[in-house]
Amino acid sequence: MLRISRDLVIDEDDIEIGFVRASGPGGQNVNKVATSAQLRFDTRKLTIPEDAALRLARLAGQRMTRDGVIVRHAQRFRTQERNRQDAIDRLTGMLREAMVRPVPRRATKPTYGSKQRRLEGKKRRSDVKAGRGGRFDD
Repeated sequence: MLRISRDLVIDEDDIEIGFVRASGPGGQNVNKVATSAQLRFDTRKLTIPEDAALRLARLAGQRMTRDGVIVRHAQRFRTQERNRQDAIDRLTGMLREAMVRPVPRRATKPTYGSKQRRLEGKKRRSDVKAGRGGRFDD
């Protein structure tokens, strides 16, 4: 069992991990050894609030299929075990981020002092630019 947050626990049996050959540079070894991990997780097995499910879908983006399956590839490391753990860590990170409700932004007004500083800066800059225009008397 993987504990994602206080309210969310997923069973490791729900995570399918397969290994394929990694792409990119790596010499002769990359053509022989299947070290790249491909993780598949069906989000329909989760029981999470509706708003968290929407955040998860937005976070997953194209990594989530239309059926609600998240697919993650991990090929940063040279061993299957490290790539497997990396894929699981990325999935749990995504799920943790989706479970956090964003704090609503509270609109504020600029203070009187910040308005004054802004206007003073604009005036100073205006004076600098106005001083650049030189007159040439012949």
